[in-house]
Amino acid sequence: MKYFLILLLFMTATLTGAQAQTAPASPANRLRHVVLFKFKDASSAADIKKVEDAFRALPARISTIRDFEWGKNNSPEGQNQGFTHCFFVSFDSEKDRDVYLPHPAHSAFVEVLKPHLDKVLVIDYWAGK
Repeated sequence: MKYFLILLLFMTATLTGAQAQTAPASPANRLRHVVLFKFKDASSAADIKKVEDAFRALPARISTIRDFEWGKNNSPEGQNQGFTHCFFVSFDSEKDRDVYLPHPAHSAFVEVLKPHLDKVLVIDYWAGK
């Protein structure tokens, strides 16, 4: 019986430790990377679509991205200052974000973006409640 209890305790500790190491951060504990774009007036709808498509392809190419969403401004307040597109990328850690930033797929995306970008605004924050 004594050996059974020791084995049970060992197995419980091992499983708990494994779960703690492999469990992803909950959405409330993720690092959010918010990117807003204002495009040049000369950029066509087709040019902007290329940028959208290139950004949307990043989650499939960069494994440290945990969540991704994007959209176009539709606020009736008129306070967007020309920024029309918002991209929302989530990471489990700052280390994961630091893999993303210099990643070759991200660098290739920036090359697609550059000719059409008028302004960019980037904010990173830890989600909190």
